[in-house]
Amino acid sequence: MIGEAVQCKPLEVVVGDKGIERAIKHLKRKMAAEGILRELKRRRHYMKPSIKRRKKESEAARRRRKRAKQVPGVIG
Repeated sequence: MIGEAVQCKPLEVVVGDKGIERAIKHLKRKMAAEGILRELKRRRHYMKPSIKRRKKESEAARRRRKRAKQVPGVIG
């Protein structure tokens, strides 16, 4: 996985008569849809596999508690 080249089409935003601010907003929306920002944040810091697993488990437990709180009577 490390060192793999990922081929994808470049993101393009045309700056028309709407202005540069509108184009920047559109670019940010496209980047969020592609998951570029999330991937950048994920790669910014190395996380040990044991910590990654612990974090994943705690997030799942948090979602279960949240779901149990929303639907009373369901245990899980």
